[in-house]
Amino acid sequence: MEPGGDGTEETLLPLELSRFQLSEEFGFLLPRPLTELPAPYAPWMEIAQDLPQLISSRQLRARVQQMPQLSTWQLRGHEELRLAHLVLSFITMGYLWQEGEEGTVKVLPRNLAVPFWEVSQTLGLPPILSHADFVLANWRRKNPTPSAGCAHRNLDTIILLPGGESLRGFILVTFLVEKAAVPGIKAIVQAVHAILQQDEESLHKALQQLAEAIGDMSQALKRMHDHVDPAVFYAVIRIFLSGWKDNPAMPEGLIYEGVAEEPLRYSGGSAAQSSVLHAFDELLGIRHGQHSSAFLHRMRDYMPPPHRAFVEEIHRAPSLRQVVLSSGSVRLRTAFNRCVSALVDFRSYHIIIVTKYITVAAAKAKARQAELGDRAGPPTVKPPSALEAKGTGGSHISIFLKSIRDSTRAGLIPA
Repeated sequence: MEPGGDGTEETLLPLELSRFQLSEEFGFLLPRPLTELPAPYAPWMEIAQDLPQLISSRQLRARVQQMPQLSTWQLRGHEELRLAHLVLSFITMGYLWQEGEEGTVKVLPRNLAVPFWEVSQTLGLPPILSHADFVLANWRRKNPTPSAGCAHRNLDTIILLPGGESLRGFILVTFLVEKAAVPGIKAIVQAVHAILQQDEESLHKALQQLAEAIGDMSQALKRMHDHVDPAVFYAVIRIFLSGWKDNPAMPEGLIYEGVAEEPLRYSGGSAAQSSVLHAFDELLGIRHGQHSSAFLHRMRDYMPPPHRAFVEEIHRAPSLRQVVLSSGSVRLRTAFNRCVSALVDFRSYHIIIVTKYITVAAAKAKARQAELGDRAGPPTVKPPSALEAKGTGGSHISIFLKSIRDSTRAGLIPA
């Protein structure tokens, strides 16, 4: 911007949501995802809409081999590109893991790899399934009239992998957590503005709204128990979210044919790719340990670039913690600590969920496997041993989650 230009307003209002592809109503969620691609891309859509069946009958790889090589130049606008990325990422995960972790392939065929790479480059997203696809762009209303709202019963996914109702539940409950965060995202904007304008009243109000939103996120997360079966999540769903970095089942990564001759490595889908908690941590000045922090920062590469820019903008804003400390205000400190405590509670609850759906489910699956012995079924129902103690993003999940919960607690301001 030219010196002396009208850049002053941008400095005063650094966090206008629309500048970061954020929605007043939906936050980081894509507000109105498309459910159909233009006609030339029917071959992709037909495969994507039949993925569970094609994978369970072991026919997906053969179908992909016959898929025409399509150019991406007819994709127009952000929504079409996001749907193309969603469709190609789901097909890729199915193609990779169709035979379970013991039947992986080393090469993604050109007719899938090249368009997936091109769409990814245009969007600034990696060529793998990420939270931005799986949750943010993979929802629709059954009844599209706005008054029907976003209650769970009116929601559906656009594309599915194996896992049936449990996978649908996993995606939509995570959607509801993202939706519950929206008032908290708006509260961040208000808090930063209040700090810049030295408006203690507005800051106090923003912190109250943030704490309430984090509490609502915890309530939304509790619905996981109603909609997701741990045995299905562990034995069926999880492998399709796994990547080819830090995964012993694919130690060398994956060759994207027609893109690069060397294998590329990308982490699998992970809740750590959601921009919401990154944004809250930055506002509240939460500092995680070196190892956890390195992993979280790597997960930012899996966010849509405008969302990552929003998180980085909060990092650059004046320190809320310092403002609260130097104000000497008891009510500001109380409101600040309420936000941190709500975040600790959310992270503690996430540990409970992970324990149930991964740690306990892994032990049960192992016991069942020992019981069945040689009578065990096809590879996809064998426990995915390569990721036993790891998250699909590749982190050692229990250690990682406890460490970030504990460093969040350390962010409380002592009385």
